[in-house]
Amino acid sequence: MIENEWLKKYADKVRKADYIDPALYRKYGVKRGLRNDDGTGVLVGLTTIGNVHGYVVDEGEKKAVPGELYYRGISVKDLVVADRKEHRYGYEEAAYLLMFGDLPTAKQLKDWRAKLGAYRKLSDGFKENAILRHPSVDIMNGIARAILFAMAFEGKPEEETLNDISIETCLERSIALISAFPTIAAYAYQAKTHYHMGGSLMIRNPDPKKSTSENFLSLIREDGKYTKLEAETLDLSLILHAEHGGGNNSSFVTHVVTSAHTDIYSSMAASVLSLKGSRHGGANLRVMRQMDEIKANVKDWRDTNQVIAYLEKIVDKEAGDRTGLIYGLGHAVYTVSDPRAQLLKQKARELAKAKKRTDEMKLFELIETHGPAIIKARHPRAEDVCANVDLYSGFVYEMMGIPRDLYTPLFAIARCVSWCAHRMEELINKGPIIRPAYKPLYKPRKYVLIKDRK
Repeated sequence: MIENEWLKKYADKVRKADYIDPALYRKYGVKRGLRNDDGTGVLVGLTTIGNVHGYVVDEGEKKAVPGELYYRGISVKDLVVADRKEHRYGYEEAAYLLMFGDLPTAKQLKDWRAKLGAYRKLSDGFKENAILRHPSVDIMNGIARAILFAMAFEGKPEEETLNDISIETCLERSIALISAFPTIAAYAYQAKTHYHMGGSLMIRNPDPKKSTSENFLSLIREDGKYTKLEAETLDLSLILHAEHGGGNNSSFVTHVVTSAHTDIYSSMAASVLSLKGSRHGGANLRVMRQMDEIKANVKDWRDTNQVIAYLEKIVDKEAGDRTGLIYGLGHAVYTVSDPRAQLLKQKARELAKAKKRTDEMKLFELIETHGPAIIKARHPRAEDVCANVDLYSGFVYEMMGIPRDLYTPLFAIARCVSWCAHRMEELINKGPIIRPAYKPLYKPRKYVLIKDRK
């Protein structure tokens, strides 16, 4: 253990050594965060996998439009509507589309589901060594470790085989990871519950014939039971989180790490740990914490005026975490509307009615209705703000009794297929290793002999 005084002293040295005057970023035209001055992303690649559309640039000006999300050119709205009409789970169909570029025929979808089902069960040795032995308090860290550990369970342990980056090998390993990911996440949660929280250890085998959402709900519940509505709602959430363009942080990490020609396990683990960050995959947790605070501090949160008054305090940095942010509102791309939030809200209403939590549902909708105007009133030059998917996803999970520890892992379960698709896209197109430029700010200095240093 390093002494606190030493840490404080040397942390100050690090701050001094690494500090850069923000004005220098403007002076040298640095695109911080790979963002242009108007907030749009710097174009660094091309993709055929997915696209997020929330604004247009007309005569040099950014103009807001209703949000759209496309998987291989097909609107996510159309995928969801079709699944509802045919009363089937749609995540596996969306996964096939993202991986292979086309919608599957009935025969192809049946075969695809069978292949996913065949890989869902984990071997006893893998469960014991990768998950149950030394389980992590942080489930996302546990998942990343298990994915890295999967390399040790390859059938052919030769180094050359393990580092094979052929498309055929990448595809086989992708299917195995997509299939096993929900099981790994569920077991990592069960291990934490048992070893760190004093709960019972409950390990149930997945059912190869069931969907991703059905299996996950079964694996995390003591009785293994769930309703059709719960499984449908989780399935919808998985579809909506499966892809969000190549520019989101974790998918870009996939491209960056893959461009170094490392193995798929390293690439996938890196993407998981990117998603873990509070600025990326943990947004719905911040929403739910803020909702807890609103319910605790607003005398009657069914009263619109009282809720608006408290939201104003949050934006004025007098309440909440003092950042001035209403979590669940605003997005880097979506401006007028987030299609994911719109689709999930419909299912959330249905679930709230079944769970007798319609009053809480109205609170979320009240925030969606009045929050943007409160933000705009205090920041007149702010761009249009809309509800994002995180406003409703956490509430949906809570209504299903899914622990908050699993909110971000669920995001990772959904996004796993997209990471695999982006990895193959990077390999197939044989791009150079990704290496952006950084301008050095130091002036050359002479080396000083240790006896002459002060």
